[in-house]
Amino acid sequence: MVISADVNFLGELESEAERLLERHLATVKEWHPHTLVPYSRGRDFEADYEWSPEETDLSPEARSALFVNLLTEDNLPYYFRDIERMFGRDGAWGEWVRRWTAEEGRHAVVIRDYLTVTRSIDPVALERGRMVQMSTGEVPEPPSAADGMCYVTLQELATRISHRNTGTHINDKVGYDIMRQVAIDENHHFLFYRDIATAGFKRDPSQMVEALERQLIGFAMPGTGIPDFAEHSKRIAAAGIYDLVAHFDKIIEPVVLREWKIDQLENLTPEAEQARDRTMKYIDKARRVADRLRAKREAAAGPSAAA
Repeated sequence: MVISADVNFLGELESEAERLLERHLATVKEWHPHTLVPYSRGRDFEADYEWSPEETDLSPEARSALFVNLLTEDNLPYYFRDIERMFGRDGAWGEWVRRWTAEEGRHAVVIRDYLTVTRSIDPVALERGRMVQMSTGEVPEPPSAADGMCYVTLQELATRISHRNTGTHINDKVGYDIMRQVAIDENHHFLFYRDIATAGFKRDPSQMVEALERQLIGFAMPGTGIPDFAEHSKRIAAAGIYDLVAHFDKIIEPVVLREWKIDQLENLTPEAEQARDRTMKYIDKARRVADRLRAKREAAAGPSAAA
Protein backbone atom coordinates (compact mmCIF):
# COMPACT_ATOMS: atom_id res chain seq x y z
CA MET A 1 0.00 0.00 0.00
CA VAL A 2 1.34 3.44 -0.98
CA ILE A 3 2.61 5.59 1.87
CA SER A 4 -0.34 7.83 2.71
CA ALA A 5 1.71 11.03 2.69
CA ASP A 6 2.65 10.35 -0.96
CA VAL A 7 -0.85 9.85 -2.35
CA ASN A 8 -1.44 13.48 -3.35
CA PHE A 9 2.09 13.91 -4.73
CA LEU A 10 1.78 10.79 -6.90
CA GLY A 11 -1.69 11.87 -8.01
CA GLU A 12 -0.34 15.22 -9.18
CA LEU A 13 2.30 13.42 -11.24
CA GLU A 14 0.10 10.66 -12.64
CA SER A 15 -0.59 12.34 -15.98
CA GLU A 16 3.16 12.71 -16.48
CA ALA A 17 3.70 9.08 -15.49
CA GLU A 18 1.10 8.08 -18.07
CA ARG A 19 2.81 10.16 -20.75
CA LEU A 20 6.21 8.67 -19.94
CA LEU A 21 4.79 5.15 -19.92
CA GLU A 22 3.28 5.70 -23.37
CA ARG A 23 6.60 7.09 -24.59
CA HIS A 24 8.39 4.08 -23.17
CA LEU A 25 6.07 1.58 -24.84
CA ALA A 26 6.43 3.38 -28.17
CA THR A 27 10.22 3.42 -27.92
CA VAL A 28 11.30 0.01 -26.64
CA LYS A 29 11.84 -2.86 -29.05
CA GLU A 30 10.87 -6.43 -28.27
CA TRP A 31 13.74 -8.86 -27.77
CA HIS A 32 14.05 -12.48 -26.65
CA PRO A 33 16.78 -13.91 -24.41
CA HIS A 34 16.85 -17.24 -26.25
CA THR A 35 17.98 -15.57 -29.47
CA LEU A 36 21.11 -14.15 -27.84
CA VAL A 37 22.41 -17.16 -25.87
CA PRO A 38 24.87 -19.44 -27.76
CA TYR A 39 23.27 -22.73 -26.71
CA SER A 40 25.33 -24.67 -29.27
CA ARG A 41 28.39 -24.03 -27.11
CA GLY A 42 26.83 -25.79 -24.11
CA ARG A 43 27.18 -29.35 -22.85
CA ASP A 44 25.95 -31.40 -19.92
CA PHE A 45 27.50 -31.02 -16.49
CA GLU A 46 28.78 -34.33 -15.14
CA ALA A 47 27.86 -35.34 -11.59
CA ASP A 48 31.42 -34.82 -10.34
CA TYR A 49 31.96 -31.57 -12.24
CA GLU A 50 34.12 -28.93 -10.56
CA TRP A 51 34.56 -25.55 -12.19
CA SER A 52 38.02 -24.15 -12.94
CA PRO A 53 39.00 -20.60 -14.01
CA GLU A 54 40.86 -22.26 -16.90
CA GLU A 55 37.50 -22.91 -18.56
CA THR A 56 37.08 -19.24 -19.38
CA ASP A 57 39.16 -16.37 -20.68
CA LEU A 58 37.14 -13.87 -18.66
CA SER A 59 39.25 -11.67 -16.41
CA PRO A 60 38.65 -11.74 -12.63
CA GLU A 61 37.14 -8.25 -12.80
CA ALA A 62 34.71 -9.30 -15.55
CA ARG A 63 33.70 -12.36 -13.53
CA SER A 64 33.16 -10.19 -10.45
CA ALA A 65 31.04 -7.75 -12.43
CA LEU A 66 28.91 -10.49 -13.96
CA PHE A 67 28.51 -12.21 -10.60
CA VAL A 68 27.33 -9.00 -8.93
CA ASN A 69 25.22 -7.88 -11.89
CA LEU A 70 23.39 -11.19 -12.12
CA LEU A 71 22.74 -11.60 -8.40
CA THR A 72 21.49 -8.03 -8.29
CA GLU A 73 19.04 -8.81 -11.07
CA ASP A 74 17.97 -11.94 -9.18
CA ASN A 75 16.63 -9.81 -6.35
CA LEU A 76 13.82 -8.54 -8.60
CA PRO A 77 10.95 -9.77 -6.36
CA TYR A 78 12.14 -7.50 -3.56
CA TYR A 79 12.59 -4.53 -5.89
CA PHE A 80 9.06 -5.06 -7.17
CA ARG A 81 7.78 -5.08 -3.61
CA ASP A 82 9.41 -1.74 -2.83
CA ILE A 83 8.59 -0.07 -6.15
CA GLU A 84 4.94 -1.03 -5.76
CA ARG A 85 5.01 0.17 -2.14
CA MET A 86 6.32 3.57 -3.25
CA PHE A 87 4.30 4.11 -6.43
CA GLY A 88 1.21 1.94 -5.99
CA ARG A 89 -0.56 -0.70 -8.05
CA ASP A 90 -3.28 1.42 -9.66
CA GLY A 91 -3.41 3.64 -12.74
CA ALA A 92 -0.36 4.58 -14.78
CA TRP A 93 1.94 4.09 -11.80
CA GLY A 94 0.84 0.48 -11.37
CA GLU A 95 1.10 -0.19 -15.11
CA TRP A 96 4.65 1.15 -15.09
CA VAL A 97 5.65 -0.92 -12.06
CA ARG A 98 4.46 -4.12 -13.70
CA ARG A 99 5.97 -3.31 -17.09
CA TRP A 100 9.30 -2.44 -15.49
CA THR A 101 9.25 -5.72 -13.57
CA ALA A 102 8.48 -7.76 -16.69
CA GLU A 103 11.33 -6.16 -18.62
CA GLU A 104 13.80 -6.52 -15.77
CA GLY A 105 12.95 -10.22 -15.48
CA ARG A 106 14.65 -10.93 -18.80
CA HIS A 107 18.01 -9.72 -17.57
CA ALA A 108 18.66 -12.52 -15.10
CA VAL A 109 17.43 -15.08 -17.64
CA VAL A 110 19.77 -14.04 -20.44
CA ILE A 111 22.84 -13.41 -18.27
CA ARG A 112 22.49 -16.69 -16.35
CA ASP A 113 21.93 -18.75 -19.48
CA TYR A 114 24.98 -17.19 -21.11
CA LEU A 115 27.19 -17.81 -18.08
CA THR A 116 25.95 -21.39 -17.72
CA VAL A 117 26.36 -22.28 -21.40
CA THR A 118 29.83 -20.75 -21.63
CA ARG A 119 30.89 -21.91 -18.13
CA SER A 120 32.29 -18.45 -17.52
CA ILE A 121 31.57 -18.52 -13.77
CA ASP A 122 31.45 -21.34 -11.24
CA PRO A 123 27.77 -22.41 -11.42
CA VAL A 124 27.82 -23.76 -7.86
CA ALA A 125 29.14 -20.48 -6.43
CA LEU A 126 26.60 -18.61 -8.52
CA GLU A 127 23.66 -20.67 -7.25
CA ARG A 128 24.83 -20.50 -3.67
CA GLY A 129 25.18 -16.74 -4.03
CA ARG A 130 21.65 -16.54 -5.41
CA MET A 131 20.30 -18.48 -2.46
CA VAL A 132 22.09 -16.24 0.02
CA GLN A 133 21.04 -13.07 -1.77
CA MET A 134 17.38 -13.97 -2.07
CA SER A 135 17.14 -15.52 1.38
CA THR A 136 18.41 -12.26 2.85
CA GLY A 137 16.16 -10.07 0.72
CA GLU A 138 18.31 -7.04 1.41
CA VAL A 139 17.50 -4.08 -0.82
CA PRO A 140 17.48 -0.28 -0.50
CA GLU A 141 14.19 0.94 0.97
CA PRO A 142 13.64 4.62 0.16
CA PRO A 143 11.20 6.07 2.72
CA SER A 144 9.01 8.04 0.31
CA ALA A 145 7.99 8.33 -3.33
CA ALA A 146 10.25 11.37 -3.74
CA ASP A 147 13.18 9.40 -2.30
CA GLY A 148 12.30 6.54 -4.60
CA MET A 149 12.30 8.72 -7.69
CA CYS A 150 15.73 10.08 -6.81
CA TYR A 151 17.21 6.72 -5.89
CA VAL A 152 15.97 4.71 -8.85
CA THR A 153 17.10 7.41 -11.26
CA LEU A 154 20.64 7.22 -9.90
CA GLN A 155 20.51 3.44 -9.60
CA GLU A 156 19.16 2.70 -13.09
CA LEU A 157 21.78 4.91 -14.70
CA ALA A 158 24.53 3.36 -12.59
CA THR A 159 23.29 -0.09 -13.57
CA ARG A 160 23.29 0.85 -17.25
CA ILE A 161 26.87 2.06 -16.96
CA SER A 162 27.94 -1.08 -15.10
CA HIS A 163 26.31 -3.47 -17.57
CA ARG A 164 27.69 -1.66 -20.62
CA ASN A 165 31.21 -1.41 -19.20
CA THR A 166 31.10 -5.05 -18.15
CA GLY A 167 30.41 -5.92 -21.78
CA THR A 168 33.60 -4.18 -22.88
CA HIS A 169 35.54 -6.51 -20.57
CA ILE A 170 34.10 -9.64 -22.20
CA ASN A 171 36.30 -10.95 -25.00
CA ASP A 172 33.34 -12.55 -26.73
CA LYS A 173 30.98 -10.74 -29.10
CA VAL A 174 28.00 -12.76 -27.87
CA GLY A 175 28.64 -11.76 -24.27
CA TYR A 176 29.22 -8.17 -25.30
CA ASP A 177 25.95 -8.09 -27.25
CA ILE A 178 24.02 -9.52 -24.30
CA MET A 179 25.31 -6.89 -21.91
CA ARG A 180 24.67 -4.19 -24.50
CA GLN A 181 21.04 -5.27 -24.81
CA VAL A 182 20.56 -5.35 -21.05
CA ALA A 183 22.13 -1.88 -20.83
CA ILE A 184 19.68 -0.60 -23.46
CA ASP A 185 16.78 -1.77 -21.28
CA GLU A 186 18.29 -0.09 -18.24
CA ASN A 187 18.66 3.14 -20.18
CA HIS A 188 14.97 3.17 -21.09
CA HIS A 189 14.13 2.64 -17.41
CA PHE A 190 16.51 5.40 -16.39
CA LEU A 191 14.85 7.84 -18.79
CA PHE A 192 11.42 7.18 -17.28
CA TYR A 193 12.65 7.71 -13.74
CA ARG A 194 14.81 10.71 -14.59
CA ASP A 195 11.95 12.48 -16.30
CA ILE A 196 9.32 11.68 -13.66
CA ALA A 197 11.76 13.00 -11.06
CA THR A 198 12.25 16.13 -13.16
CA ALA A 199 8.48 16.62 -13.04
CA GLY A 200 8.65 16.07 -9.29
CA PHE A 201 11.23 18.83 -8.93
CA LYS A 202 8.91 21.20 -10.80
CA ARG A 203 5.89 20.22 -8.71
CA ASP A 204 7.50 20.19 -5.26
CA PRO A 205 11.16 21.21 -5.39
CA SER A 206 11.59 21.38 -1.63
CA GLN A 207 10.42 17.82 -1.05
CA MET A 208 12.58 16.55 -3.92
CA VAL A 209 15.71 18.38 -2.76
CA GLU A 210 15.41 16.93 0.71
CA ALA A 211 14.90 13.46 -0.79
CA LEU A 212 17.86 13.92 -3.13
CA GLU A 213 20.15 14.77 -0.25
CA ARG A 214 19.20 11.55 1.52
CA GLN A 215 19.65 9.42 -1.58
CA LEU A 216 22.74 11.01 -3.13
CA ILE A 217 24.91 11.25 -0.03
CA GLY A 218 25.97 7.74 0.77
CA PHE A 219 24.45 6.33 -2.45
CA ALA A 220 25.17 2.63 -2.85
CA MET A 221 24.23 0.18 -5.53
CA PRO A 222 21.89 -2.63 -4.50
CA GLY A 223 23.80 -5.79 -3.75
CA THR A 224 25.03 -5.48 -0.20
CA GLY A 225 23.50 -8.91 0.53
CA ILE A 226 25.66 -10.58 -2.13
CA PRO A 227 28.44 -12.81 -0.73
CA ASP A 228 31.83 -11.02 -0.78
CA PHE A 229 30.16 -7.91 -2.18
CA ALA A 230 32.84 -5.53 -0.86
CA GLU A 231 35.64 -7.53 -2.47
CA HIS A 232 33.83 -7.74 -5.80
CA SER A 233 33.04 -4.01 -5.69
CA LYS A 234 36.69 -3.12 -5.18
CA ARG A 235 37.70 -5.26 -8.14
CA ILE A 236 34.97 -3.72 -10.30
CA ALA A 237 36.06 -0.20 -9.33
CA ALA A 238 39.75 -0.93 -9.92
CA ALA A 239 38.90 -2.06 -13.45
CA GLY A 240 36.99 1.16 -14.11
CA ILE A 241 33.74 -0.72 -14.72
CA TYR A 242 32.00 1.39 -12.11
CA ASP A 243 33.81 3.72 -9.75
CA LEU A 244 33.65 7.21 -8.27
CA VAL A 245 34.87 8.78 -11.51
CA ALA A 246 32.00 7.24 -13.46
CA HIS A 247 29.60 8.13 -10.66
CA PHE A 248 30.52 11.80 -10.82
CA ASP A 249 31.08 12.21 -14.57
CA LYS A 250 28.08 10.20 -15.77
CA ILE A 251 25.54 10.57 -12.97
CA ILE A 252 26.06 13.53 -10.66
CA GLU A 253 27.13 16.05 -13.26
CA PRO A 254 24.69 15.27 -16.10
CA VAL A 255 21.65 14.38 -13.99
CA VAL A 256 21.82 16.21 -10.67
CA LEU A 257 23.44 19.39 -11.97
CA ARG A 258 22.50 19.67 -15.65
CA GLU A 259 19.10 17.96 -15.75
CA TRP A 260 17.68 18.72 -12.31
CA LYS A 261 19.66 21.97 -11.89
CA ILE A 262 19.45 21.79 -8.14
CA ASP A 263 21.79 24.75 -7.76
CA GLN A 264 19.27 26.94 -9.62
CA LEU A 265 16.02 25.94 -7.90
CA GLU A 266 14.01 28.76 -6.37
CA ASN A 267 11.39 29.18 -3.62
CA LEU A 268 12.74 26.39 -1.44
CA THR A 269 11.75 26.03 2.17
CA PRO A 270 14.45 26.82 4.77
CA GLU A 271 14.89 23.09 5.38
CA ALA A 272 15.30 22.42 1.67
CA GLU A 273 17.81 25.28 1.35
CA GLN A 274 19.89 23.66 4.06
CA ALA A 275 19.57 20.28 2.34
CA ARG A 276 20.71 21.84 -0.94
CA ASP A 277 23.72 23.45 0.75
CA ARG A 278 24.77 20.10 2.19
CA THR A 279 24.21 18.41 -1.16
CA MET A 280 26.31 20.98 -3.04
CA LYS A 281 29.12 20.56 -0.52
CA TYR A 282 28.96 16.82 -1.08
CA ILE A 283 29.05 17.33 -4.86
CA ASP A 284 32.10 19.60 -4.57
CA LYS A 285 33.85 16.94 -2.51
CA ALA A 286 32.86 14.22 -4.98
CA ARG A 287 34.28 16.32 -7.81
CA ARG A 288 37.63 16.66 -6.05
CA VAL A 289 37.79 12.94 -5.32
CA ALA A 290 36.90 12.08 -8.92
CA ASP A 291 39.53 14.50 -10.24
CA ARG A 292 42.21 12.92 -8.05
CA LEU A 293 41.27 9.40 -9.09
CA ARG A 294 41.17 10.39 -12.74
CA ALA A 295 44.61 12.02 -12.55
CA LYS A 296 46.01 8.98 -10.75
CA ARG A 297 44.58 6.65 -13.39
CA GLU A 298 45.94 8.75 -16.25
CA ALA A 299 49.38 8.87 -14.63
CA ALA A 300 49.38 5.09 -14.21
CA ALA A 301 48.32 4.59 -17.83
CA GLY A 302 51.24 6.66 -19.11
CA PRO A 303 51.62 9.31 -21.84
CA SER A 304 50.04 7.18 -24.58
CA ALA A 305 46.69 7.09 -22.76
CA ALA A 306 46.58 10.84 -22.36
CA ALA A 307 47.40 11.49 -26.03
